[in-house]
Amino acid sequence: MKNKKTILGLLIFAFIIIAIIVIKNIKKDDTNIFTTNLTTVYVATGGGKEDFLKDKRVNKILKSKYKINPIYDTWSNGKTVLWPLIREKVGLGNVSAIDRINAGEEIDINSKGITKYDALFTSDQRFYDYYKLQPNKELKEADRYTVLDGGLTLNTPIVIYSWKGVVEALIKENIVTEKDGVYYISDMSKLINYILDGKKWSDIGLSNLYGTINIASTDPVSSSPGATYYGLLLSILSNGQVTDENVNDNLPKLKQFYIKSGYMNNTPADLFERYLKTGMGGEPMIVDYEKSMIDFANSSPEAFEQVKDEIRVLYPTPTIWNSHCFAVFTEKGNKLYKALEDKEISQIAWEKYGFRTGVTGGSYDVSKIGIGVPQTITSTVTSLKMDTYNKLIEYLKNNQ
Repeated sequence: MKNKKTILGLLIFAFIIIAIIVIKNIKKDDTNIFTTNLTTVYVATGGGKEDFLKDKRVNKILKSKYKINPIYDTWSNGKTVLWPLIREKVGLGNVSAIDRINAGEEIDINSKGITKYDALFTSDQRFYDYYKLQPNKELKEADRYTVLDGGLTLNTPIVIYSWKGVVEALIKENIVTEKDGVYYISDMSKLINYILDGKKWSDIGLSNLYGTINIASTDPVSSSPGATYYGLLLSILSNGQVTDENVNDNLPKLKQFYIKSGYMNNTPADLFERYLKTGMGGEPMIVDYEKSMIDFANSSPEAFEQVKDEIRVLYPTPTIWNSHCFAVFTEKGNKLYKALEDKEISQIAWEKYGFRTGVTGGSYDVSKIGIGVPQTITSTVTSLKMDTYNKLIEYLKNNQ
């Protein structure tokens, strides 16, 4: 009897030790949760949202509440329409299929032994819209999946980042206006003309700034944010109605604008870092996304506190959305698409990463941020079609 009690006591003790170890491991890594029957969803994914997609809380919600294990593979937006959208084209999935591709075999989305995607998560609406069209075989575009559902999922508007002294001068020029603590470029056309005319910073009272008025951006020829910005400029020059005729009329102006812009960074992260590090003297004005400042405020709160009284976020009137769009190919893809609409996930997307969600960008409590950000974005232009962007980029690239 005593031996039985001893054995039972040892078993209980061992069980307690194991339970303590398991609980500690769960606390150490909050993504290590007990979930069964998870649905793996493969998603071809454009850039600009990597931190959000890797967020532990987001993935814990997807796994525990929706039983989804998303796998996000990195794709260039342009390659999603040129290449067959299979995992093996980016070196993942079936090894034998990868070997066949490397050996020169032509493989498409219907070939045997390949791994298909359940969804596409672009970082630019024009690629989402374009993917839904039939492939252009003259351009050697690959066959595509049928898009069953989808739409705008994560949004952030184009903004201009500047500094207190610059904005005060632009207010005197009647280019910028302030309303409820938010700064708007109310006469974007006038600012564009100042740049095209070669006005100097000293002409608007900023004698401490050297050179001509300029807004630094990433290169529209090689960068999606830059292309979106130049699409906005084209819409403004066309008075919001972009047609074949006024595109041809305004391309020379945009080319002149492009040349005057001088050196351009290729990535928005590099440009935003340069803006923060060099200050008003180095980068008086830059183009970026609204989400960049919110992400910076959350990831580097001490650095943000040092500059927040001097930085200014300017909202062009109108502005344009950078929309990350989700295209559904399968029922599994649709399950993830619906899960990303979860209220808690949407809150994380905004408060931590600066993404507005929903078709109109949603409505949020912006008071916690500590800088002038509007509750809603109302004055916007429609994203341009792929053909218009291609025409714009080719003109900038080839015409000297």
